[in-house]
Amino acid sequence: MSSEELAAFLRARRAALQPHEIGIGARPRRRTRGLRREDVAALAAMSADYYRRLEQARVAPPSPQILDAIARALRLTADECDYLYRVCDRRPPPRPAPSQDVAPALRQLVDGLGESPAMVVTALGETLVQNPAAIALLGDHSVHTGDARNSTYRWFTDPSSRSIHPPEEHEEEGRARIAELRARSVHLGDPRADRLIRTLLSQSAEFERLWQEQRTALCRSGTKTLVHPVIGTLDLQCQILENDGYGQLLVVFTAAPGSRAAGQLRELMAAHAGRAH
Repeated sequence: MSSEELAAFLRARRAALQPHEIGIGARPRRRTRGLRREDVAALAAMSADYYRRLEQARVAPPSPQILDAIARALRLTADECDYLYRVCDRRPPPRPAPSQDVAPALRQLVDGLGESPAMVVTALGETLVQNPAAIALLGDHSVHTGDARNSTYRWFTDPSSRSIHPPEEHEEEGRARIAELRARSVHLGDPRADRLIRTLLSQSAEFERLWQEQRTALCRSGTKTLVHPVIGTLDLQCQILENDGYGQLLVVFTAAPGSRAAGQLRELMAAHAGRAH
């Protein structure tokens, strides 16, 4: 643990929290911003002296119970709470399992994106909703049930799921999926992630081999090359936005105006609309 890092973090979060945000009435004007140390100590049900020593980096690593009380007192977000635990060399508490109900704001975005393929997925890779453009580009994910609802499970157990990616990218795509799964499993503390990992270790030799590389990284926005059976190969920008409160990701594929890929998407949507009728 870095006592200095913990102390600096606590001081900064205390300064950022205003008395009225926790129900403390107006006070005489003070030079310092935010709450007093005594306020935080009272909210966390601990002695003011102990909390003062925490902010002065003069105590041993706090217990998880104390960290939890401090997190509540300082109104920390989920990410801030994770940081608080990690800076004290503690494993963060599990987060709630990702909701299967699509966040209303994300659903509105998906519905309004028109020709841009868009979908909402859980942090573990289960598709919750796709717009028509995403179904036309990637296929209808709602047909999958059980473990196959998870895109990483399909990647390592169903070779046909890889056809949307160029063959030369399969190895790196597999690595990226495993790095994402490892990062999410720690970040979420979701038992379903641990079960998925155990299942894939028992069913896929490739997964087991790549898992041993110990890579950890969250997927970022960037360029994706996809291969579609009707419109061929196309290069798209993939944007990933996370709704942390729901544990859901909005994934959007876009093409530059006037580009070859933009024309391919229009062609794809026209063909998809024709089949629908």
